[in-house]
Amino acid sequence: MAALRTALHGRLLQTLPFSFGSLRLASSFKAADLVIERNAACKQKPDPSTLVFGKQFSDHMLTINWSEKDGWQAPQIKPFQNLSLHPASSALHYSIELFEGMKAFRGVDNHVRLFRPMLNMERMHRSAERSCLPLFDKGELLECIKKLVEVDQEWVPFSQDASLYIRPTFIGIEPSLGVSRPGEAMLFVIVGPVGPYFTTGSFNPVSLLADPSFVRAWQGGVGAYKMGGNYGPTIAVQSEAVKRGCQQVLWLYGEQEEITEVGTMNLFIYWTNENGEKELFTPPSGWHHSPGSDQTVAAGPVQKLG
Repeated sequence: MAALRTALHGRLLQTLPFSFGSLRLASSFKAADLVIERNAACKQKPDPSTLVFGKQFSDHMLTINWSEKDGWQAPQIKPFQNLSLHPASSALHYSIELFEGMKAFRGVDNHVRLFRPMLNMERMHRSAERSCLPLFDKGELLECIKKLVEVDQEWVPFSQDASLYIRPTFIGIEPSLGVSRPGEAMLFVIVGPVGPYFTTGSFNPVSLLADPSFVRAWQGGVGAYKMGGNYGPTIAVQSEAVKRGCQQVLWLYGEQEEITEVGTMNLFIYWTNENGEKELFTPPSGWHHSPGSDQTVAAGPVQKLG
C-alpha cells in the first residue's frame, strides 16, 4: 500500500503504510482437525413447497473458537444448539460481528453444488479484517463448510425451487465493555432449507422505493463489508417502503443520486437511451456496493460436493 498523507493543522505529514490486518496475523484452524459429533435426534425434513426464507434449520452446526491467548481451536461440527454468551460480549454492545450468505443447490443429477463459495470466503476475510476480528485461512473454512453441508446433505431440498442457505457468522465474545479489539471470538456456521426470498417468487417483478433522503452506503464507510450493523438501520426504511406500496428499497447516494443497490439484491438496468439505443447497465464494483445481497460478489465457479 502506498504511504498515506494526512492533513494535520494545515500541514501534510508522511505516515507509514498500514493494513487493518497487519497487526493480528495468526495461524489458522485446519479442516483436517475437524471433530464431528452426530445429532442423535434428527428432525423431519420439511416439504420444499412450504419453505419460507430463514425460518428452518438443519440438525448440525459448525463452531470454531479463537482467543488471543491460545489462538484458533479445532473446528467442531455438533448438534444444532443455542449459543451461550456473556452479557458483556462485544458483539452485543459494539456490533463486532459479521456474516456471509451463500447457498447449496441440488442438481437434477442429485449432486449438491455450492455457488462461487471462494468469493464469499474472500469477502468474509475482508470483513474480518475491517472488524478487527482474527484472520483465518479461507480455503480451510470452505473445507469445513463443505463438510457441514455433507453431514446435513439430506437438508438440501430435492427441488429446483428451493436451496440450502448457508450462514457463516463471526462474532466477538470477549466479556468486556471496553471499546477495543476483542480478545475472544467465535466463528460459527448454520444452514437451513429456504424457498424464494420474495413472497412473489424468484422471477416475478418487485416494486421499488427510490428516496434519496435514505442512504445505506457511502464513500469511506463500511458498505463493502457484510456486517450486521449495515442491516439493522435499513429495517425502518423497508417498513416505509411497504407503507408506500413498495416491496424493496432502491438505495441512492450523493448529489447525483447514484444507484448503489436494491434491498437484498444487486441491480441491472435494460433501457432505451435518449438516442434510441438499447443499453444494459450494471453498477461497477467498488465502495458503494452495500453487502445487502448474497449475490453482490462477482460471478465465479460452481463447486460440486459429490
